[in-house]
Amino acid sequence: MNGSETELRLVLSNVPDEAVAATIARALVDERLAACVNVLGACRSIYRWRGVVETANEIPLLVKTTRARHDECVRRLAALHPYDVPEIVTLAPGQAWPAYAQWAADQTAPGADC
Repeated sequence: MNGSETELRLVLSNVPDEAVAATIARALVDERLAACVNVLGACRSIYRWRGVVETANEIPLLVKTTRARHDECVRRLAALHPYDVPEIVTLAPGQAWPAYAQWAADQTAPGADC
């Protein structure tokens, strides 16, 4: 992989509960689509859905992947996600600790045994 392919990507998503969070996190890491998924504590989301303001408790996910694995990671996240319109937002950090970015690239390399 060249340097641009190993650039870190941070994918944000919210899911309805801890069981779904654990399933998605484990699948993304097991399939080497993500180096790490942080499953955060519950949060309350307030949003408009189909013309009505809704409130829901959700579990935030912080998915760390690379540019090379991003598209496949996002497709898999969407396929595993139970919402009709899942929140999937990608941030491209301007900087990442080089050793961490390299670790993430190593962990997401297809067929790697790290």
